[in-house]
Amino acid sequence: MMSKSPFGKFNSSRGGTVAGAIGMLAGTAVLNRLLADRAEHKHPQIGSLVWVDGVPVHYLERGSGSPIVLVHGVGSLIQDFVTSGLMDMLAQSHRVIAFDRPGYGYTPRPRKTDWTPEEQANLLVGACTALGIAKPMVVGHSWGTLVALGWALEHPDRISSLALLSGYYYPTSRPDSALMAVLGSPVFGDVWGNTLAPLQSRLTGPLGNKMVFSPASPTDTFLSEMPFELILRPSQLRATAKDSGQMPASAARLSKRYGELKLPISIVWGDGDKLVKQGDQSAKLAIQLPHASAIEMEGVGHMVHHTDPQAVASAIEALARQSG
Repeated sequence: MMSKSPFGKFNSSRGGTVAGAIGMLAGTAVLNRLLADRAEHKHPQIGSLVWVDGVPVHYLERGSGSPIVLVHGVGSLIQDFVTSGLMDMLAQSHRVIAFDRPGYGYTPRPRKTDWTPEEQANLLVGACTALGIAKPMVVGHSWGTLVALGWALEHPDRISSLALLSGYYYPTSRPDSALMAVLGSPVFGDVWGNTLAPLQSRLTGPLGNKMVFSPASPTDTFLSEMPFELILRPSQLRATAKDSGQMPASAARLSKRYGELKLPISIVWGDGDKLVKQGDQSAKLAIQLPHASAIEMEGVGHMVHHTDPQAVASAIEALARQSG
C-alpha cells in the first residue's frame, strides 16, 4: 500500500492560498478598471487636444495677451490650477495654457519614451509650437519645476521667463523615491498600480492632502472640485510612481546646469512646506541664482497657489513686467 506524502496537505493548502490571492488581485484589478471608467465618465476632458509626435496632449486655454504656460506637479493635473483660482487670475491679462503632463489627466504616457523632465519639456515645447506660442513664461509647481527647468535649459530660445513654485532642485536622500522607483517598474509596477495602489491611495489621500497644505488647511474648493477619482486611476498612479522615483536623479542632472540660467526667474515657496525641505531647495537655489526674485511665504505649505493664489499671481505678474 502506497503511503501518502506528509506534505500533500500542506502543498494543497498553500496552492489554495496562492490561487485565492491571485483571484483577489484579479478581482481588485477589475474593480479598479471599472472605477477608472466611471471617473472618466464623471470627469471628461475639460480642454482640447493638440498632437505632438503622435501623442495627444490635453490642454486648457483661457484669456488673451502674453502667454503663460502652467505645469503641474506629481500626482496632479490641469484642474490643480483651475481650482486654485490661479488660472483665472492670470487670464485677466494673459493667454494662459495649462497642460496635463504625460500620464496625468488626459495626456497618455507612451512606454516607448523615457519621460524625464527634459523629455516632458520637449513634448510641451512641441505643443506650444503647434498652438502658435513662441516664447511663453513657464510656471512650474512642485515636480513641474523640474520640467520648467528642463524647458529653460534645453530650449532657452523658447521661453521668456521662469516662475518656480514649491520646487525640488537638488538631490537628497529620499527613501520614498527609491520605493516609488520600484513601484513604477514595468512588471511589479503594473501589478501594484492595477490592484493595491488605488485602494491604498483612497485610504491615505485625506491625510496626504492635509500634509501638503500644512500648516494651512486644504481649501474647500480643492476638496470639493478636484477630480480625485481621475488621480486615483491606475494609469495616473503609475505615472506618479515613475516621476517620483526619478526625482533625485533628475535634480542631480539638472542642478549641474543652473549656472546657465540667465533669464528672469521668480522663486516662490512656503516656509512651512512639509513635503519638501525648502531651506535646502528654494532658498539654496535663490542663493545660487542671485538675479532671481525670491519670495518666501509665511505660514504657507507646499500648495502656495491654493493657500494664497493672489500673492502667487502678483509674483508672476511682476515677473511678466520684468521680462517685457
